[in-house]
Amino acid sequence: SLSLSADSLSPPVNVTIKAVKANSAVVTWDIPEGDPVIGFAITQQKKDVRMLRFIQEVNTTTRSCALWDLEEETDYIVHVQSISMSGTSPLSEPLRFRTPKEAETQASKSKDEVTMEEVGQSTQLRAGELIIIVVVLIMWAGVIALFCRQYDIIKDNEPNNNKDKAKNSSECSTPEHPTGGLLRSKV
Repeated sequence: SLSLSADSLSPPVNVTIKAVKANSAVVTWDIPEGDPVIGFAITQQKKDVRMLRFIQEVNTTTRSCALWDLEEETDYIVHVQSISMSGTSPLSEPLRFRTPKEAETQASKSKDEVTMEEVGQSTQLRAGELIIIVVVLIMWAGVIALFCRQYDIIKDNEPNNNKDKAKNSSECSTPEHPTGGLLRSKV
């Protein structure tokens, strides 16, 4: 039965917290070998608070997950579960960690680390923006090409139409208004 195979899935092991900052942390874990794991689920809970955050991802072999929007100087408890096609594993051992004060995380970093991280973030941003710009440019190129093609078609047809219109209108325009026909052909 389904529940049996789900029960046989072992919970993740070696659950650890890395890169703990005032407002974020990273959970990492290992999967016992041979388990048909297709994803993970993480429950994050503030100590003594009933609210839970549930993070779930499937179709991934990732063994880590970033926790964000944490509050400084707060105790958190985290559980990790493995997900297979047949269901989820039991919860891992609860892992408790505490976020530091905002000031402490800044102080513990050397200046080089901070700048390196900021540089990394800004280059990532730039790559994203570049992709957007390229996509926009390609779209515009397509629009312009289309417009030019249509414009060529209009140009090809235009002289003949105008000649015909001019002929017809010159016959039916009165001598007092020789421009009447021309105006009409423009419209």
